[in-house]
Amino acid sequence: MLMRVVKWAAAAAVVLALAFPAARATRAESEDGIVRVRSAYGMDDTITRLKADIAGKGIMFFSQIDQAKLAADAGVKLRPSTLLVFGNPPLGTLFLTSNPASGLDWPVRLLVHQDEQGRVWAVYTDFAWIARRHNIADRQAAFAKASEVIASITSSVAAR
Repeated sequence: MLMRVVKWAAAAAVVLALAFPAARATRAESEDGIVRVRSAYGMDDTITRLKADIAGKGIMFFSQIDQAKLAADAGVKLRPSTLLVFGNPPLGTLFLTSNPASGLDWPVRLLVHQDEQGRVWAVYTDFAWIARRHNIADRQAAFAKASEVIASITSSVAAR
């Protein structure tokens, strides 16, 4: 069964690489494992574009959590902040087969937030950092593909 999933993930990687040649792996610029992509759009447009890109790639969308609304409901003031949760189970679950604790980082979470200057950011955890965090050394191709896909998704809103 695992070999069938690995073969499917490898085939999906080839298809995605052919379908999205402009996608490139993105790495965190700091030791915290956080990748920050500045958006060229406001909050609503950024979220709409990201969700459209996720859907266009056939990736399963799980949830949209408006953290600013949750904060307001609790009497806390928070700048706009929305968490998008999505993933590709045949790819993402490969990481869990290597280390079940990696389920802390799957499915993918992409945070869209507005900073104090009004700039909008799409923020996620670097997949190479996740691999190191969970001591996963046997899924390099899958992590590389996940990095390419998230880079492609965030490029749909990236400020040039």
